[in-house]
Amino acid sequence: MNLGSRWINGRELRRGYTTGTCAAAAAKAAAMMLFGGRCVPAVEIETPAGLNLTLAICESRRQEGEASCAVKKDAGDDPDITDGLLIWATAREAAGGIAIKGGAGVGVVRKPGLAVEMGQPAINPVPRQMIESEVAKVLPAGKGVEIIVSIPGGEELAAKTLNPRLGIEGGLSILGTTGIVEPMSDEAWQESLRLELQQLAHLGADRVILVPGNYGEDFARRSLGLSGKPLVRFGNFAGYALRAAVDLGFREVLLVGELGKLIKVSAGIFHTHSAVADARLEIMAAYAGLLGAKQGTIRRVMEMNTTAAALDLLEREGIAGLPGLVARRAGKRARDHVGGRAVVGTVVFSAGRGLLAMDEEGQRMVEEFGRE
Repeated sequence: MNLGSRWINGRELRRGYTTGTCAAAAAKAAAMMLFGGRCVPAVEIETPAGLNLTLAICESRRQEGEASCAVKKDAGDDPDITDGLLIWATAREAAGGIAIKGGAGVGVVRKPGLAVEMGQPAINPVPRQMIESEVAKVLPAGKGVEIIVSIPGGEELAAKTLNPRLGIEGGLSILGTTGIVEPMSDEAWQESLRLELQQLAHLGADRVILVPGNYGEDFARRSLGLSGKPLVRFGNFAGYALRAAVDLGFREVLLVGELGKLIKVSAGIFHTHSAVADARLEIMAAYAGLLGAKQGTIRRVMEMNTTAAALDLLEREGIAGLPGLVARRAGKRARDHVGGRAVVGTVVFSAGRGLLAMDEEGQRMVEEFGRE
């Protein structure tokens, strides 16, 4: 079904629908098949976004006492690992009511702090409500049904997601808050980020390390000796991660990042994707001027391809102190960004050189974390 599209950076991108929408449609079709005796080619369901969708039933099977139907996940143009998967629902007659369970390929929550209780299948509240609502529409009076949601291949794919970090074992999650997938959605990234922070807060942590990605995590764990400390990767969402951490009660945040990432934060750029804002060399040129560089050197900084090359140039010209300036300004910008509601320290590194600088709070936090 065509859900329309949205324009992002000059490209028209197609919308899709969530695993929760697929599960609700498959469950409705399976219940209809169980109690009606035939497979329907498609079902209509209502999404929390207010859109009614008609989804095709790709496969079905009937066995003694149960019926199963599958819907193919269509993520539109969103780079979603679940795109193209078959989301199955099996319906079995029960004594009364509607019971929802997880089958093969659907993860089980093993850690606290998530929207689903420990020991329960990772079927989030909104998808669960969608399944219950759609099945109730076709459930004969006086009948009960058990719905088992499964995702063939889900256990293998889950290893490539955040589920293992979140404590969801054995498979994927059934997700979705609106039922619709917006292409290249920032919201999905931010939701996962907040869940990680929420889980750490639930476990009692009040200090956290924020890093952009794998390089930052590896540097913090190995080079700074912070293995085993509470750590979350924020991707490009530095500002969102800082605000979420403060909202969840963290009193101290250690921001660890490469020079090219934190130099943006130092200038007040808190969404650091290059498509949103890429002024690294302009910022370096301004800082070079503050540090006493001559006009010719500043011009050459603007001609460099990377911040690493620009830093090499400045040091050859005898201009020292740029990483320290970045660390101090990034720390101040971050503290201002959260309204002073948390202490924020910064650590700046580069892949080639390792540690470049820390601000005063960053150095204190690294030392204290290391002693704990």
